[in-house]
Formats: sequence, C-alpha cells, structure tokens
Amino acid sequence: MKLRLGLIGLGRDWQSRYLPALRSMRDRFQVVGVYNSVSVLAETAARELEAERFDSYRAIMEMPNLDAVMVLEDDWYRLMPLWAACEYRKSVFCGSEVDLDPSVAASIHERVRDSGIAFMNEFSRRFAPATLRLKELIATRLGRPRLLFCHRRLACESPDPRLSRSLELRAQRELLELIDWCKYIVGESPTWVQAIRHASLPSPENADYQIFSLGFGSPEKDPRAILAQISCGAYIPAIWQEAIAYRPPAAVQVCCEKGLAFVDLPSTLVWFDNAGRHQESLDTELSIGQQMLIQFHRAITSLVCHVSDLEETFQAMQILDAARKSTEQHERVSVAF
Repeated sequence: MKLRLGLIGLGRDWQSRYLPALRSMRDRFQVVGVYNSVSVLAETAARELEAERFDSYRAIMEMPNLDAVMVLEDDWYRLMPLWAACEYRKSVFCGSEVDLDPSVAASIHERVRDSGIAFMNEFSRRFAPATLRLKELIATRLGRPRLLFCHRRLACESPDPRLSRSLELRAQRELLELIDWCKYIVGESPTWVQAIRHASLPSPENADYQIFSLGFGSPEKDPRAILAQISCGAYIPAIWQEAIAYRPPAAVQVCCEKGLAFVDLPSTLVWFDNAGRHQESLDTELSIGQQMLIQFHRAITSLVCHVSDLEETFQAMQILDAARKSTEQHERVSVAF
C-alpha cells in the first residue's frame, strides 16, 4: 500500500537521511506536498520528489487523500502542526528537531489517542543496524544486560547566553534519546534515577556536563538489577575540532551475563564472549532512515491504534524530570509508570 505523505520542515538530516530513504521507498510512500519556511528549500525538495510546494502547513493537511505528515523541525510554528494533524486525522512522524514541551505532553497524548492516528517519534538510535544486531545478540549469545555506559559528546558552540540556551535544549533532547535507547536495549523501564550536573560558566543556569544513573531494579535487593550510566557533555569549544574527534567513546558499552559489546553508530559492533573478539560491520543493512520509514508505514497500515511511541516519549520525559529533581535534592529519585 502506497501512502501519500506531506513534509513540514526539512531539518538538518534531510539530505543525509530522509531524502535518500524516501527515494528508495517510492513503492511505499509518495510525497505529495512540501512546506518549509524557507521557500527556496521547499521548492528544491518538492522538485526532487516531484511534489507540490505549499505556502502553509495547514494547506498540506487539507489535501484530499493525504495519509500522513512528517514534521521534521519546529520552526516558528512550534507544535501547531501536531495539533492540526490531530484535527485533520493525519498520522504523524515527529522528527528529533521538534521540541515536545513536557508542559503540554498530557494534552498531546490525549489528542493523539482520541483522534486515532498513528504517531511515531524519531528515536533514531533504536533503528541503527548496530542496535538491532545488539538486541539479537542479547537474546541469543550475550544474555541479560548488567551494566550500560552511554556517553554523548557535543561541541560547545558559543559563550553567548542565547546560544548557550539553544545548546542546553539540544543536550536535553540528546539525553531524552539516550534514556529511550537504554530502555530499549534493556527492554524494561527503570525504577529510579540519580543525577549530577556541572554548571557552565558564564551561564551557571546551564550545564556543560550531566550524568545520570538509571536503575532497573534495586541493586541492594535484586542480583539481576541493571544499572545504566548516561552522560552528555558540551565542554569542548567548537573551534577545537581535533579535540572533539579525538578518541571518542563508544556510543554505548553493554556488559552482559555472557559477554561484552561496544556499539558505534550507526553500523559498527564489536563484542566479546568466551570465544574471543567478534567485529561486525553492518554497512550493507538498511539505513536508519529506511528502518524508521518501514516502521512508520507499518504503524499507519496496522489496524491497531499506534501511540506507543508517544507513551515511550513521555516516559523518557518523566525520567528526565525525575533527574532534574534528583539534581536539586542530591538524592536518588524513584520513577514509576
């Protein structure tokens, strides 16, 4: 079944991720409309996909027989396309550059559920070939995870407070995705979180380094409890490009009952067991963009209302909020769903 798709915003991953994926999946998706606040970019994208350029996101929603929209950034319109998609009953793919404000999370969830549309959030790390292979190995060779170490290093772009705020928002989005990634790898929800942050000068209200410990069970009582350590830092100035690229840590390191795995996104996996070292390069697998679009197609064509991605997003938001409380209170905070 080919679905008719509208694009709202393009985002920084458009050329590298979404355009190639949509081109390769013309049997499943037909892009019929494009809106971007920069008209030249919209015209170029529309021409590349043989679609029509629109002057507003609502005009795309009003197209007859439109099945879904991809909202890839939150420009001046912020979350208004999500509300409009619920109004017009169009399924939504929500890109990573859309800042889902926790203050309206419950309202969005309710509207999506009531409208009956499919909603998918861009948690791209889930769909990386190395992640999918890691899940296979956990099920077949490595056994249950025991410890996870997950780190993301960002460039500190400018001391300007306005740009520092932008970087803070980006760091929070990264942390949200890392939380979801660890939950996905473990296959469970955490029961507690403990967090520490390091203030960023000259803007002490922002942080240049944050570290969380996510607990899946009580380590004092349960020998099968799992601990995930997540950190995100923006402490290296952007001008020090060589330093940023020097010895980057593995995207995630997972210590399991029967072995150890190191993942470098999107497609490199090195793992160890009693037989020694195994290195896998998964470059021939489907790309992250293709994997996400396949999942989005399944969500729309399924007869079951698909809002689990939205629920997973809000769970990650709750954990992030609990981490803020932990930082303020200097203690472990319980989370429950």
